[in-house]
Amino acid sequence: MKTVLHKANTRGHANHGWLNSFHTFSFAEYHNPERMHFGVIRVLNDDTVAGGMGFGMHPHENMEIISIPLEGDLQHSDSMGNATVIRNGDIQVLSAGTGITHSEFNANKETPVKFLQIWVIPNKRNVGPRYGQISLRDIATKNSFYQILSPSPDDQGVWIHQDAWFHMADFDKGLGGTYTFKNSTNGLYIFVLSGSITVGDEQLEARDGYGVWDVDSVQITATEDTHVLLMEIPV
Repeated sequence: MKTVLHKANTRGHANHGWLNSFHTFSFAEYHNPERMHFGVIRVLNDDTVAGGMGFGMHPHENMEIISIPLEGDLQHSDSMGNATVIRNGDIQVLSAGTGITHSEFNANKETPVKFLQIWVIPNKRNVGPRYGQISLRDIATKNSFYQILSPSPDDQGVWIHQDAWFHMADFDKGLGGTYTFKNSTNGLYIFVLSGSITVGDEQLEARDGYGVWDVDSVQITATEDTHVLLMEIPV
């Protein structure tokens, strides 16, 4: 088994006043040649946007963009005509493909919105742009891994153009489970949203990231009540 550990306090950081952002991988003004990506995960940003503020219309192409609100509400609009709000408990995916423009704003004037922005390099280029959004409340299960993203539109969760499977888990202290890889050649990137876990002999705290590969399964145990995101992707 091979591993890489990214502690929360080693992430890149940019505070623009209206936007407070932590970068697990190189992004914008944060450049670290040893932290360019994990497999096809190119960006993992942990963003807090002040009330009423946000990202104006801007372009993307040939990237799978996943947004997961953790607190508050995010107002989305794009060049495909979508205008919606994604809330804590939702997941959104944009397949940028041949090109889109979109904006993301805090839907509330008084309270911040916190969300993860994840970019995954696709396995197909120049596809038609596509939007997807679901509520995770419909599929969440306590004390077990539940799938929130896959490569197939017929499978549970949203889907993207990549051989990737994302799961979440909400474990009570002392509980956990064994994650078995869908594809043994893939890697797994574990990101602790809250609480703490052990993965083998490694202790992970909130906002730590841990990459694992060259293994068929991983045992995760919560050392306190924990919310965790697992991203299985090609490496």
